Amino acid sequence: MMKKMKTALLMTVLLGTVSVTAYADSAAHTPAKPAKPIKTAPAPVFYGSPSSSISSGVVVPEGASYLFTSGTVPPVLNKDGKTVYERYGDTKTQGIGILKEIEKQLKEQGLGLKDVVYLRIYIAPDAQKGGTFDYTGWFDAYAQFFNTEANPVKPARSTVGVASLVSSDWLIEIEAVAVKPDSKKK
Repeated sequence: MMKKMKTALLMTVLLGTVSVTAYADSAAHTPAKPAKPIKTAPAPVFYGSPSSSISSGVVVPEGASYLFTSGTVPPVLNKDGKTVYERYGDTKTQGIGILKEIEKQLKEQGLGLKDVVYLRIYIAPDAQKGGTFDYTGWFDAYAQFFNTEANPVKPARSTVGVASLVSSDWLIEIEAVAVKPDSKKK
């Protein structure tokens, strides 16, 4: 009985090997009609409403490299300041400081704000504004860096109101995704 089981097992393994080899051999043949190559743009393609300050989406070409920044927080303006605004500024000021910091991070990698395809923004309530979210402050900061004559890029973007950030002094935190197109694809 044991000998029959061993023989059956050996036959199963051998037949499986022959089947896999035959499949691999047939898969290596070129098809009768070759597939058309996929054409990609040398740079990301932004789409959406021309009147919007952000894009609805972005198509990233094959071969592009991505850079994801971690959540970047506002720089200290005055460590001895008595209020949040004195230490870090309002939402607009913090947003401007963060975007300048992201710009530095990108530059270190040979990129710039023109390479940003996506932003995710977290906004915390501002006690100085009755605990409301200062979306307008963020939008004003954004408008200085994107969808401008100097940088016409309009990244896709999500802006989210959150209960709090790690520091109670921070009113905004930003993540950025930048793309460097493959320099060989032009």
